[in-house]
Amino acid sequence: MLAKRLIPCLDVKDGRTVKGINFEGLADVGDPVELGARYAAEGADELVFLDISATLEGRSTFAALVERIADRINIPFTVGGGISTLEDASRLLDSGADKITVNSAAVARPELISEIAERYGSQFVVAAIDARLCDDGIWHVTTHGGKKMSDKELFSWAGEVQDRGAGELLFTSMNHDGTKHGYPCDVYTALAERLSIPLIASGGAGSVEDIAEVLRPGCADAALAASIFHYNQISISELKSRLVAKGIPIRI
Repeated sequence: MLAKRLIPCLDVKDGRTVKGINFEGLADVGDPVELGARYAAEGADELVFLDISATLEGRSTFAALVERIADRINIPFTVGGGISTLEDASRLLDSGADKITVNSAAVARPELISEIAERYGSQFVVAAIDARLCDDGIWHVTTHGGKKMSDKELFSWAGEVQDRGAGELLFTSMNHDGTKHGYPCDVYTALAERLSIPLIASGGAGSVEDIAEVLRPGCADAALAASIFHYNQISISELKSRLVAKGIPIRI
């Protein structure tokens, strides 16, 4: 069995790492460069940097900040936020990102995924999907940091991004984000049954048990988490040791 991955996520707004609940009530939790370096030193398998205000503010992710983070870490580094063209992706990859993630712009123009995958390869493209379970029982895909509802449904859109060349899928449940009440594991299981690309779980990690559950066989391949690391609830090294004790294959 392939080793599961632990991926700290840095949501960045105006150059600072922030965290909220359901993408609202954002609080400053530190400098993204220092946090990234700390998590890499603690044994994170990868790092994700999401400029969460880039799409809302209609600008590109700051390449200079990407360069500063890349200079301080030695683990794979994924960057997203405001990527709407092939040129945006190229700029970030040239600045030191190992992979890029696309979300709102891909919903608006799905060909973006194919363009980046054809130029750089699927392994460089992570498709991010933010979706909300609504009263009609359907997971509706949202954009612009969860502020806008699209006409897409989670499972059909996930299949399309895979077909268009995305190498990984990062799914965030808007209902669970920041709540620390656990991941919607049934949804990840359903996605894993439909997809052949690696699946990254995001939104809801609050305990070792939550992460162990979402990394069980037939569920997610990696767990993205923020709050439990930002607020020093547990270190990455300790989390890895406890997951290994639970039988989860993790790189130590």
